[in-house]
Amino acid sequence: MEHTLWSHLPLLVRSNSKESVEYILQALWRTRKTGLDPADRDIIRDMLQLQNESDIDPLLVCLRMLIRRCVYDNVKREEIQKLFPSEVLPELQRLLTLLLQKFQGEWRRDALKDQGALPRLKTMTWDMANPDAEFTVPMAVINLKLLNDSQSRSKESEVKFELANDTLETMLNSMYCIRDQFSNSGEASNDQLYQDVNI
Repeated sequence: MEHTLWSHLPLLVRSNSKESVEYILQALWRTRKTGLDPADRDIIRDMLQLQNESDIDPLLVCLRMLIRRCVYDNVKREEIQKLFPSEVLPELQRLLTLLLQKFQGEWRRDALKDQGALPRLKTMTWDMANPDAEFTVPMAVINLKLLNDSQSRSKESEVKFELANDTLETMLNSMYCIRDQFSNSGEASNDQLYQDVNI
């Protein structure tokens, strides 16, 4: 993050309470897709006792970048304070770390909802394509049945694709990597699996 952005964080000291800083962070997260509306900007400007509305823009950019890193960069709760360089006042580091830790879990859940629910694998079957053809390359036909829970009612869909021996090897190697990742991390989830592998 640019050094010049960090220099705007001390404006938060002008707020009259921890609750005011909490409101600012929550407002920034709530408006992550739309940007702050004029009413919220006025409230924040009053909280920070700023004369000009434009004075708050660099601060808001800095806070949005902090929030994004906290939510999307997989920063552990105990490591949030390491996001700040030494020039940030210790009291500000403590306050922002406390609040970012407080909301990190909730914001991550919101971020997952923003992405939408991904389909789950229900069943997988396979068969050999053209098993009697004498001069064709052997191919396996894979049939996946997927269940999408993001609909008001669960919807089932079907995906079919062919695999030759070389592409099967590539797929198996990827699956072995996933298996190793699961065994090395007790926190791995099906969501991470779908994000890491494109079938």
